[in-house]
Amino acid sequence: MTLLIVGTDTEVGKTVLTTALIAYWQTYRNIADLGIMKLMQAGVGDSELYRELFNLQQPQETLVPLYFKAPVAPPIAAVQEGVEIDLGTVWQALTQLQQTKKTVLVEALGGLGSPVTWELTVADIARDWRLETILVVPVKLGAIAQTVANVALARQAQVKLRGIVLNCVTPDAQSRLDDWTPPEFIQSLTQIPVLGVMPYLDSAHNVDKLAQVAANLDLPQNWQ
Repeated sequence: MTLLIVGTDTEVGKTVLTTALIAYWQTYRNIADLGIMKLMQAGVGDSELYRELFNLQQPQETLVPLYFKAPVAPPIAAVQEGVEIDLGTVWQALTQLQQTKKTVLVEALGGLGSPVTWELTVADIARDWRLETILVVPVKLGAIAQTVANVALARQAQVKLRGIVLNCVTPDAQSRLDDWTPPEFIQSLTQIPVLGVMPYLDSAHNVDKLAQVAANLDLPQNWQ
């Protein structure tokens, strides 16, 4: 199966969840059966972390099919570099992983409304490529409105949104969970299950801790 990890915005915890799921596979299952892909990357970041932490057993070109130097929206970065965004390259890499791996994790960029090309958003890609999706929500003031907006977009675009994961982005977030993002309230507003809460992590490099975080989420076994 293929699972898309998307956030309500940038810097909300997509990479934390993705690395936690990879760590789970490396610790408790066979990482050779897992494929990882960053939909596309603008600037240095996620793919470098994946390579540093894990022994990924897949061709390099499938990890980041499209890369842009500037940390801005891909359509803008592509114009700055004088190139066009070729989604065929991304689709080919995804298909290659799907044919050789039991499970594929795809980390998106930004939220469902983030642009992938001048015409398409992440939500459009999730729909057209039939990617089951998990939405990462930061535990902070204002996150409820962002969650409702992203879920509404998912429904409008007919994205198969399978669950929400709350992520504590600051040390005090866990203690403010019931004030800022009460799980029951979010489930009631969106009718989407909350699969768990990821604690605040002061380091993204503790593989054992990351694996435990994933193990504590209420993800169906065939997703892990």
